[in-house]
Amino acid sequence: MRQLFCLGPFLRSLLVLATGTGGLLALPARAQSPAADAPLIIGHAGSGFFTPLRPFNPLPPSSLRSINRALRHGADGIEIDVRLSQDSVPVLYHDNTLESMTTGQGCVSQTPAAALTRLRYRGGWPYDWFHQERIQTFATILARLQQQPQFPYLHLDLHEDDPCANDDVARNQALARGIERLLRHCQVPLGRVLIITNRPATLRYLGYLMPAVGLGLEVGDDYEASLADLRTLPQVGTVVLHKNAVTPARAEALHALGREVVVFGGRSARAVERVVSAEPDAYEVDNVRQLRSTLRRRQQEQQETMRR
Repeated sequence: MRQLFCLGPFLRSLLVLATGTGGLLALPARAQSPAADAPLIIGHAGSGFFTPLRPFNPLPPSSLRSINRALRHGADGIEIDVRLSQDSVPVLYHDNTLESMTTGQGCVSQTPAAALTRLRYRGGWPYDWFHQERIQTFATILARLQQQPQFPYLHLDLHEDDPCANDDVARNQALARGIERLLRHCQVPLGRVLIITNRPATLRYLGYLMPAVGLGLEVGDDYEASLADLRTLPQVGTVVLHKNAVTPARAEALHALGREVVVFGGRSARAVERVVSAEPDAYEVDNVRQLRSTLRRRQQEQQETMRR
């Protein structure tokens, strides 16, 4: 399996100078750093979910091209889905089973990383006319992100829901350790990393393992139960909600508890408008262009109101 290796800060700066802002592999330049009070724009699963409309998107979630696309469209960072292979290698993959989106079968936890990275994504007609994407390892993505002029914000959604692993706590902790080793080896700025899961036990373990990394509790279908879990997790500074679960009142209440709010999902103009109205601290959005357009319009409206 071909590997990309992380670079030290000195070599990284030389590569940026030698190759321009696009980086060694011609990745798009990252957006400018947001203002201190501006919400972060994060590409949800990069920017790929095999969507037919609003807008058409032929790219698989957390694929290399979807990550490139989000950054090219001006995202401050990306959210990616991380699972653990059979041989304990963190890889990027969203769904529970391989047959749902690739040419493989079974679960990520049943398949070695070398075999996973040979699998092509399969979205069916017409999506597969537009891409030749394969599963990527987390190490490969980190090495490519290092070639950006500034390391993007990175939200890691841990997928521990595995029908083949029976909620194996040991595997969940091995995934956390694998991520920690790669972040440390690649010298990723930990202040730009948020690790997300809906498992309180994993969040406690991550807090012990990586006290400098931001942690996010993903809210489940039972909001009140998730809120009860949050009260037992002082190390968790962020709450992550689906676009259909967030309201301005909930966001305000979570802010009052001293937690930041991240909302994920949203492609259409109406969905993005509803998410923006909640005023979260970060948006994990499927349609980066639509979100940026909505934020610009709202800013212009606020400026016009102030001038009156």
